[in-house]
Amino acid sequence: MLRGLSNMQDAINSIFRRIPAWVIYLASFAYAGWLFWLGIDNQLGADPVKALEHKYGEAALYILIAGLAVSPLRRTFGINLLKFRRAIGLACFFFVVCHLLVWALLDVQRLDRVWADIVKRPYITVGMVAFALLLPLAVTSNNLSLRKMGAAAWGKLHKLVYPAAILAAVHYVMLVKGWQVRPLVFLAIILALIGWRYLSKLPARRAASRGMPSGPS
Repeated sequence: MLRGLSNMQDAINSIFRRIPAWVIYLASFAYAGWLFWLGIDNQLGADPVKALEHKYGEAALYILIAGLAVSPLRRTFGINLLKFRRAIGLACFFFVVCHLLVWALLDVQRLDRVWADIVKRPYITVGMVAFALLLPLAVTSNNLSLRKMGAAAWGKLHKLVYPAAILAAVHYVMLVKGWQVRPLVFLAIILALIGWRYLSKLPARRAASRGMPSGPS
């Protein structure tokens, strides 16, 4: 049984090794463009601007969850998607920017109203804080920034993805009217993935505090 599981892991990893990371960029651009075309062609319902805005936001959340799942998949199931992590992060930010632009340019349409909404509407304030946390991560998601900052500082900066992810999910929960299940599921999954990362490191931290070797990570 263990051999069969190992063979399955090897087969899955072999498939992913053959897929270049740029496929994620191409798929993201294609999906965003397709959604935009549906909006132009009035195929997104009675309010295509709102629908497009929400679909871009949901796409960003799906991709954000995919990025958070990379480490659990590798450590728990042996599926290695590390080569895609940067592309996943940048694709997420791309959809966040699309979501923000549709809201600001097509929905609100006035700069003074954009600022007023950010200040007066708590769910927009929370969303903008999440965007502000993701911005430095997107800017530094390149080899040059990694070399200049050093691995330790770069790694600490990119831990901002955790509060950003929680805030993004809270933004979604606050956005909808009433307590709807879908946004709560997004929030629960994000909290579970972040919680898994913290709990998985507890044995190593306890071993380090006792001066004991923690074993392989």
